[in-house]
Amino acid sequence: MTHPDLPMVMPTARTQALRLGDFPTLWEALSYAAASGTGVNFFDGRGQLSASLSWGEIAEQAEALARAFAALALPRGSRVGIVAETHPDFHIAFFAARRAALVPVPLPASIHMGGTAPFIELLGRLLRHADAKLALATEAFLPYLADAAAADTQIPVHTVADLLAGPQGALPPLPGPDEVAYVQYTSGSTQFPRGAVLTERATLRNVQGIIRDGLKITESDRFCSWLPIYHDMGLVGKVMVPMASQTSIDYLGSREFAMRPRLWPRLISEYGGTISFSPPFGYELTARRLRPRDAESFSLGHWRVAGCGADMIRPKVLETFAEALAPGGFKAEALMPSYGMAEVSLAVSFTSPGTGLQTDRIDRLAREREGIAKPAEGPDSLRFTCCGEALPGYEIEIRDPSGAPCADGVLGSIFLHTPSTMEGYLTETGLDRSSLHGAWLDTGDLGYLRGGTLVVTGRRKDLLIVNGRNLWPQDLELTAERSAEGRTGDAAAFTVEGPEHDELVVLLQCRERDEEKRQALLRTVRRAVQTAFGVEAQIHSVAPHALPRTTSGKLSRAKAKQLFLDQDPSLELALGAASETP
Repeated sequence: MTHPDLPMVMPTARTQALRLGDFPTLWEALSYAAASGTGVNFFDGRGQLSASLSWGEIAEQAEALARAFAALALPRGSRVGIVAETHPDFHIAFFAARRAALVPVPLPASIHMGGTAPFIELLGRLLRHADAKLALATEAFLPYLADAAAADTQIPVHTVADLLAGPQGALPPLPGPDEVAYVQYTSGSTQFPRGAVLTERATLRNVQGIIRDGLKITESDRFCSWLPIYHDMGLVGKVMVPMASQTSIDYLGSREFAMRPRLWPRLISEYGGTISFSPPFGYELTARRLRPRDAESFSLGHWRVAGCGADMIRPKVLETFAEALAPGGFKAEALMPSYGMAEVSLAVSFTSPGTGLQTDRIDRLAREREGIAKPAEGPDSLRFTCCGEALPGYEIEIRDPSGAPCADGVLGSIFLHTPSTMEGYLTETGLDRSSLHGAWLDTGDLGYLRGGTLVVTGRRKDLLIVNGRNLWPQDLELTAERSAEGRTGDAAAFTVEGPEHDELVVLLQCRERDEEKRQALLRTVRRAVQTAFGVEAQIHSVAPHALPRTTSGKLSRAKAKQLFLDQDPSLELALGAASETP
């Protein structure tokens, strides 16, 4: 017999007809989902259900909170900072802000190894940059948010509960399709996070494309996610998309996933998840931590979409994951690489469901010297992941440095023309539209098209020029990691100004404690880089986990370079014996 005080897992089956995201606003989408009988489930670090709410309960509580917002008499369109912890309060606060015609600004909910001080500082900077008039957090994050707000913003800080216990006001008119829906801060891999401003119309157009054309959602689908919901893949892909498709979703906190990654496939196995996404590092971490008997205990044959995006996708990472999970019934055909960014809400391209990982192998020297993706085989070739074709109504164009379109197979900058492009980046004085060239968005990414399929090769700002040659840090890092028998993410490559020319530096996270063995390892890495690329490099060992990451887990080469130049002790650089320089 079920105890009445314990939460019940929201079912997959719905009580009304499926609609594929065809709504003008988020609130109208939630109002329809409210009658579906499906909803959200939250699991703790032991894999136990800690809370569940139907979409109807979220709508009901969000409307009550919207009335509390209304009592504060904030001007329409005021921005509300919300610490985006994986918790029911975020869903309630986010949709309440929209019903109250306020603009939610998801804030990070991640405290890294640097401690609470950098986290509080980041929250404060984001609150000031967003000019937030109100900020919310759960009880767990309220002290940090209060410290951030008190620094010099002095904005009111609340929990959902204390606002609901306060006065209620009259609801304003419903938000319209052309009003701003939310501000999404980017991960900040090359600079301080920038706030992309998205309208309701743009957001729902992308959400509908994801539901209908990308994932091809059906009535039997169920989501599972550990993604942080303060980034676009978690917020749009795992909050808005399940809601607008009236689909149930099972959440595991990002911190809980990092501590016990085996919980991710376990929850999918136990609750029948069919759609789940992860950046590449999530797949690698899971495969590395799995034991053979773990995979054998899973039942993953129903996992039909194992999506991947948010960073460069190395094919080997996905192949290793598929192999590790195969004993549990996971099918490699479920792998679905994709491409997108916060500036277009989320998604631009998907591979077709059921086709699995597709790759393109090209000649490395032709890429470096001629800027072309010449098909090739053999040890001197490079293999890239294909990220599929653009969603209907979306256009991808590759442009050369002059702005002219590139032919098929020619590398260049990726430009997008989409119905879901942001209005611009939020600034203190208005909107920064410098990335917009007419109707086209300059993504800052590099890649090429192969018969309409997009292949992403890196970030333009990461491109290194060494002795007049174009080198990509990802290639250098992969060589360093392989020669050191390390893990993905163990290396960071960049250039620093030298007395005569820019010098190449590779920082390598090293777990070898024996000094003699560490020296030998670094010599091996230096020779491998010199052999593969014909360039000399400084190779320095740093402590495990020392390389800086963004709030979404991406490597920040820009910050790694600054820490290196500052001789920052957080890197624990061994510039003597544990370095190998030309």
